Amino acid sequence: MSGSEPSWHGPNREGETVIFRIAFEEIAALNSAAERLLTSEGDVAVVAPPEVLAEVESRLPLEGDFSVGTLAEQRRLLAAVDYILDHLKRRMDAIIADQYVGSDDSVNAYFDYANVLTIRLRLIEAGREMAAMVEVMIGGPVTAEAAESITFPD
Repeated sequence: MSGSEPSWHGPNREGETVIFRIAFEEIAALNSAAERLLTSEGDVAVVAPPEVLAEVESRLPLEGDFSVGTLAEQRRLLAAVDYILDHLKRRMDAIIADQYVGSDDSVNAYFDYANVLTIRLRLIEAGREMAAMVEVMIGGPVTAEAAESITFPD
């Protein structure tokens, strides 16, 4: 992905969907962290609410770019990514404390964290733009019903 290419694409005049472009490294980091979170493998476990675990499970394994159909779905996905990111941060901190900042494991943990962080930042950006589109469509603040019902179809 070039620096000028958007990381997500919303509906345009031809009816395209909200598609998130994800790099291979981001996919690998997200999948491995999500798998650890679901199986509680590793030294650091994060207790996630059942709805977050369900969202993570429904997306695994992530194989490439993906689309988001509604603002409510974007919000659920962001909550799941937040828990995964929290898991990665705790794991990175534990590895650094156990080893040292320059160890291979510490550096790898940092890159996993950073790759998922970039996904999170793109999800936030997309959510802001999706919310703005919904607000224009309904003529006011986003309601839970509008977030669920207004779609950005595939």
